[in-house]
Amino acid sequence: MFRNLRIIGAAFAILAISSCKNQKQAEYSEEEIAEASTKLNQYFEDQFEIEVEESPMMQTQLGRKTNYGKWDNFSHLRYAKELKQARERKDYIDKIDPVSLNAESNLSYKLYKQNVENEIEDYEFRFYNYPVNQMFGYHADLPAFLINNHRIDSVADAKAYISRLNGFTKAFEQVIGGIKIREQNGIVPPKFVFEKVIDDSRNIIKGKPFEKSENASTLLADFKEKLNKLEIESSDKDQLIAEAEKALVEHVQPAYLSLIDLLETQQKRATTENGAWKFPKGDKFYELALKRTTTTNMSADEIHEYGLSEVARIHGEMQKIMDEVKFEGSLQDFFEFMRTDEQFYYENTPEAKTQYLDDAKGIVNKMRGSLDELFLTKPKAKIKVKAVESFREKSAGKAFYQQPAPDGSRPGIFYVNLYDMQAMPTYQLEALAHHEGIPGHHMQIAIAQELDSIPKFRKYGGYGAYVEGWGLYSEYIPKEIGFYKDPYSDFGRLAMELWRACRLVVDTGIHHKKWTREEGIEYYKENTPNAESDCIKMVERHIVMPGQATAYKIGMKKILDLREKAKTALGDNFDIKEFHDVVLLDGALPLNVLETKVDNWIENNK
Repeated sequence: MFRNLRIIGAAFAILAISSCKNQKQAEYSEEEIAEASTKLNQYFEDQFEIEVEESPMMQTQLGRKTNYGKWDNFSHLRYAKELKQARERKDYIDKIDPVSLNAESNLSYKLYKQNVENEIEDYEFRFYNYPVNQMFGYHADLPAFLINNHRIDSVADAKAYISRLNGFTKAFEQVIGGIKIREQNGIVPPKFVFEKVIDDSRNIIKGKPFEKSENASTLLADFKEKLNKLEIESSDKDQLIAEAEKALVEHVQPAYLSLIDLLETQQKRATTENGAWKFPKGDKFYELALKRTTTTNMSADEIHEYGLSEVARIHGEMQKIMDEVKFEGSLQDFFEFMRTDEQFYYENTPEAKTQYLDDAKGIVNKMRGSLDELFLTKPKAKIKVKAVESFREKSAGKAFYQQPAPDGSRPGIFYVNLYDMQAMPTYQLEALAHHEGIPGHHMQIAIAQELDSIPKFRKYGGYGAYVEGWGLYSEYIPKEIGFYKDPYSDFGRLAMELWRACRLVVDTGIHHKKWTREEGIEYYKENTPNAESDCIKMVERHIVMPGQATAYKIGMKKILDLREKAKTALGDNFDIKEFHDVVLLDGALPLNVLETKVDNWIENNK
């Protein structure tokens, strides 16, 4: 259940959960309830460990060094095994009487049950994604995994790294097989994807040892940097580097050349049709994708209309800032000013990029010092601000977050993409740092991982609308304690919320209303102050990840609505810190389950 297709996303909403004991619970003694709850939680842990055992990459991400030199199984044949596993889990969970469980285990039971049911339902659409695209994919994810997750603390770790380099041959054979099957099923990326992915792939096999060059290739440079920190004989280092170079030439390079060859062939057959509607049963798939992403029953039309209304509202808020800074002209004129005035952009130089990173770190640290005003619970994990690696920066998103290792061996990483500094205006930096860093993804994800009260499948699972809704909500709440003092920075906050509102319009426009790529780009250009390169990247993201970008505004809306509901009901008894604990201390949840949780908190505090 932790491996659902990335396009399909997280599990759909589940039945509401009552905090009160069901009358039928009187049929069970306290001892029986404790015993049943303990037994079920042990089952959850056992099943989680089965998933971890089947995934060397997850083992590494969890800080374990078992199977350290192996990759996961990327073959399409795994889907049938996973379906069988999901059905067996459903059979087991269906035999559980939820009344026999305590409240926390009851919540886990219902979440797990819906997860396995969704996995079974989603099997029909197991090939409805693009394993290689400009946003993510094996061609970029495997090198990034080695760079960011594979530590070298010993000679054995170095040999495991080399083993993974040797494993590129088999891994890419499996990936290529899956791409071919998708084409047989009518699932082929649109034409624009290919050039970007081919460029990224070629970037991996540039430099030494692939060609005569003074510059080491991306992976060789990473291997050498990590190896040089070991205190071993130089002759041993030379031997390990020679083995790594051999693996790069004999396995990594041929793997990428095979992938590039397939992609260049597919590129000739690709079309400019972009929406999910082009797939067989595309309408049904997109409807399901929206349910999984938002954990609501909102239709594509409802999401589209809500997006339009939010765009209009935020435009009105921006007009107030125009008045505050005494700008004369239309909102479009103001957008052009914000888009082009040099005061809002760093130069495209190494020194300026370093300054941008330093500024981002400063905002994260400043917010960290103010957390006591908003939160009772804070994460133990550290956070690092880092530029996106050069081999993938041209096509990667403008910012994203990578979760920390549970054992503390790797911090959470707030990535910023500094490829095009014109796409990274300074007035958006504050909101960006709050979203990806603190109090956004880092706090929510790290806190969930550090909870002792929930099973691991909940610690490491996720619901898009909750996770991204929290991120967008986290852009807003610092304003309530005095951040965004600069009106242009506050405009940046609004600009980022506007961006997410436009996503509702354009995602549904492309996949439901059959908008073209160009129509989507034009909508962003007309309604936001973002650079044209931003607009293009965002539309292309919509195209390869149907429904995913609807999570942000839908999730934020629910959190704000629930907060307002609690404020109205509790009056002076409302405590923002306690509210945030209610939202955060069960890990990620479907939105209707979160609503029930807040409702119960309100009742208990009246």
